[in-house]
Amino acid sequence: MAQTAYYQSPLSQRYASKEMQALFSNDKKFRTWRRLWIALAQSEQELGLDITDEQIEELIAHKDDINYDVAQAREKIVRHDVMSHVYAYGVQCPKAKGIIHLGATSCYVGDNTDLIIMHEALELVQKKIVNVLAQLKKFALEYKDMPCLAFTHFQPAQPTTIGKRASLWAQDLYMDYLEIEHLLENKRLLGCKGTTGTQASFMELFNNDTDKVKALDKKICEKLGYDHYFPVSGQTYTRKYDTQVINALVGVAQSAHKFSNDIRLLQHMKEVEEPFEKGQIGSSAMAYKRNPMRSERMGSLARYVIADSLNPVMTASEQWFERTLDDSANKRISIAEAFLATDGILDLYLNITDGMVVYPKVVEADLLKELPFMATENIMMDAVKAGGDRQELHELIREHSMAAGKVVKEEGKPNDLIDRIANDPKFGMTKEQIESHMEPINYVGRSVQQTEEFFAEYIDPILAKHSDELGIEAQINV
Repeated sequence: MAQTAYYQSPLSQRYASKEMQALFSNDKKFRTWRRLWIALAQSEQELGLDITDEQIEELIAHKDDINYDVAQAREKIVRHDVMSHVYAYGVQCPKAKGIIHLGATSCYVGDNTDLIIMHEALELVQKKIVNVLAQLKKFALEYKDMPCLAFTHFQPAQPTTIGKRASLWAQDLYMDYLEIEHLLENKRLLGCKGTTGTQASFMELFNNDTDKVKALDKKICEKLGYDHYFPVSGQTYTRKYDTQVINALVGVAQSAHKFSNDIRLLQHMKEVEEPFEKGQIGSSAMAYKRNPMRSERMGSLARYVIADSLNPVMTASEQWFERTLDDSANKRISIAEAFLATDGILDLYLNITDGMVVYPKVVEADLLKELPFMATENIMMDAVKAGGDRQELHELIREHSMAAGKVVKEEGKPNDLIDRIANDPKFGMTKEQIESHMEPINYVGRSVQQTEEFFAEYIDPILAKHSDELGIEAQINV
């Protein structure tokens, strides 16, 4: 049957990178299962069980060539995915058949694999965050001293700089980086805990030798590249951990959504635009349009990740005692899709920051329209120095500002506040004196220094730490 005849996830068709898709593929899953079975057999052998080198070598020889047809046929009979793959592995490894999965329960392979995949996926997410931070740094420093109109409540406010605004975007991602770094620095496996987490089956295998059973956890983790494991568990690792992982992805989604909204608003103002390809069509009807399609897609995917975060929360809270299976179907969808969507978000972030376009003349024009209002405090101070009454001048400025604003809003004419103040004898200032206060850079405070300091103190150490991971390109499928 053709692929067009049945549903395929847009996350794999349109949004997520090949690398992230590979992490959640069947090949990755079942090959990791086999790595875990090999680690179990090796550890059990080292601790004294009667497992031969020949059996382990046979397992290693077939660790990657999954006989899916055998496993799928077996699952139709036994209705159990893990036992189906134990059977299929045994068909390929007849000498080792009897020791595969020895003492373990399904969650030994299922949960440990889920943890390994999540941690590798977090590493990919972190790598892309670092690359976005590198691009935001480049953009911010290039425009660190370009004044622009700032907004509170999307109303004109005291000016900032283009670069300073970019440092706000970067700071959000910096916080996300720290959350993921914390998870990776403290990553752990389930280990080998048995049916209810008591390790009773392994106590039987090792004749109640507590030291050997405890060592089994440690050996398995070391063979998989881990230093730590959950000290206690039911049959599964606590599903609360999935919530912590997805919350880190939700943080990325929040940061990206805020960025995407800012870009969409700036593109409406024609100050900053996301990349627009030569042959790109903005609208099927309005050929002139340059819609912020990538930013809109980023926001759309971000909302999906944020909404998806409810799934692990409910799953963790609804687990009964040592194990229920109502987590399985939800978990295999919600975790994978959260990572695939976050990956797509970050590829969009990489793409946009790599080609953002700034229009300095528009930025300047928008600022100069509002700057007279913002300069009034400095104008008032100079008028007071020249002998004016501060309270009287404050009231006059309020009246002139309201009148100038009315001209702009109701008559569509330019802001004439400077002329009004210059023509008011109570200020005692010429138009030239007043216009001396119209230099935008004088109103941005420490924006330039804050931008430089933030990237030097907080972002540069991260970029240095991950220098070998820089330079990746965004994967935008459509």
